[in-house]
Amino acid sequence: MKVVVMGAGVIGVTTAYYLAKQGAEVVVIDRQAGPGLETSYANAGQLSYGMTSPWAAPGIPMKAVKWMFMKRRPLFIWPLISPTMWKWCAQMLGNCNDESYRVNKGRMVRISSYSRDVMPDLIAETGIEYEGRAQGTLQLFRTEKQVAASKADQDILDEYASPYEVLDRDGCIATEPALAQVREKFVGGLRLTADRTGDCRMFTMALTEKCVEMGVEFLYGQTIKAIAIENGKVAGVDTEIAGRVTGDAYVCAMGSYAVGVLNPIGIKLPVYPVKGYSVTLPVVDDGFAPQSTIMDETHKVAITRLGDRIRVAGTAEIAGYSDRLGPHATDTVKHVIGDLFPKGGDLSRAEGWTGLRPMTPDGTPVLGPTRYENLFVNTGHGTLGWTMACGSGRAVADVVLGKTPEISFDGLTAARYDR
Repeated sequence: MKVVVMGAGVIGVTTAYYLAKQGAEVVVIDRQAGPGLETSYANAGQLSYGMTSPWAAPGIPMKAVKWMFMKRRPLFIWPLISPTMWKWCAQMLGNCNDESYRVNKGRMVRISSYSRDVMPDLIAETGIEYEGRAQGTLQLFRTEKQVAASKADQDILDEYASPYEVLDRDGCIATEPALAQVREKFVGGLRLTADRTGDCRMFTMALTEKCVEMGVEFLYGQTIKAIAIENGKVAGVDTEIAGRVTGDAYVCAMGSYAVGVLNPIGIKLPVYPVKGYSVTLPVVDDGFAPQSTIMDETHKVAITRLGDRIRVAGTAEIAGYSDRLGPHATDTVKHVIGDLFPKGGDLSRAEGWTGLRPMTPDGTPVLGPTRYENLFVNTGHGTLGWTMACGSGRAVADVVLGKTPEISFDGLTAARYDR
């Protein structure tokens, strides 16, 4: 079977790998000059198995209002004249209740837990390097109110058997010794011991090389114009330069841009781009730098150690498909790294980046079959594409090849939006 994969980010490449591993002939199409050059390029670096949860949660609407008035706020909403944006926001608000939250979180945990379980096999099989660490994530609380609120998270972690540790100030410092320099700025934390870290783009590039060795063909610099439908099936993918690329089956793994090719053929997915920012800076003193990942609960900013670099990522900006990196866009993430690890990295050498996270209003990605028997999707992972990549890539590859996946696809497919 020949399979055409649209998108060479971490989702598309892992899908291609699992397809090729099972004997499929695979062609990957991407508009960029190489793999992992958009949302996979400089994300937070977290493999957040313990922090898998939808943004749409009880209490979020009130928090969002408060965030809008913070000096260094984690959320920006630009009042665009966009029915699509406001419809998506309304759908997200509709999921901010206890019942929807539990259903959506259960679906997301199903994928992330599977990804956690299969990723070590992929690493063992390929031997790829991606600056991975397995030291967990420390959710850092600056106030006692945040500590109390984390009890609800602990209950959910217990429900899904996700291991964690509740830490006081000294416990946080024992986990991240450099925090001793700023011990007065936090009161405790929640350590998610199953979480890992790693450079998503490095992983994507290394896995791409393995795919090439397995015979996967990559067509770069190819903007997809349309998906061609003939006789109720996909007949090919029309590109600007290479023309029509054909196969027996097709997988759309184009992140936020999936809707641009799926909407014209009647597949209406509520996937919307939520812009995020990061800076990457060199470590200047290991003793004053983070060792794994710290999530600053106040600013919703993640600080992750990647080899001899520090990646600091955060901010959610709802502003359509804008990929502009303004002069003050990274002020919040720079503030947090300077506040918690002032001597660890060189901010004067920080490299700024922005990317569009493909978000669904319920948080769960859209995987598997569509109304066309030879078209499949693997998109809508939001901030958890790196976390879910191996699990969703393997599961979707199984479905494409007519095999029974190892996880249930109940509630994961596009069919959940049909109603």
